[in-house]
Amino acid sequence: MAHYALLNADNVVERVFVGRDEDDLAQGVTDWEEYYAPEGYTVKRTSYNTRGGVYYDPETGEPSDNQSKAFRFNYCGIGWSYDEGRDAFIEPQPFESWILDEDTCLWEAPVERPTEGDWVWDEDAGAWVEA
Repeated sequence: MAHYALLNADNVVERVFVGRDEDDLAQGVTDWEEYYAPEGYTVKRTSYNTRGGVYYDPETGEPSDNQSKAFRFNYCGIGWSYDEGRDAFIEPQPFESWILDEDTCLWEAPVERPTEGDWVWDEDAGAWVEA
């Protein structure tokens, strides 16, 4: 079972769905991304257990020894963008001040989050505040 993203003309994810694995050659199909794409749309496979460019073992939740399943940096969601140059899915920027980490394709606050306690980002203050 593989997961796919339906992208509109602006490379924004409109739908995520389950489909056939890439190596499943049923019905003589050799490219499932192309097969699933309706006219005017693009379909890209997305890796369900990948986040920040790392594939996590679905049973343990730990980074897998086999990173060959890590692709497109992040499992996407509706409203996410697909960046062709990076071959990556990127979530919408949560706050204007946050910066995209080029190594993980994840957004990061300009100030490191405290490790103890429950914190939320306050964009007006430019800081983490206790929840």
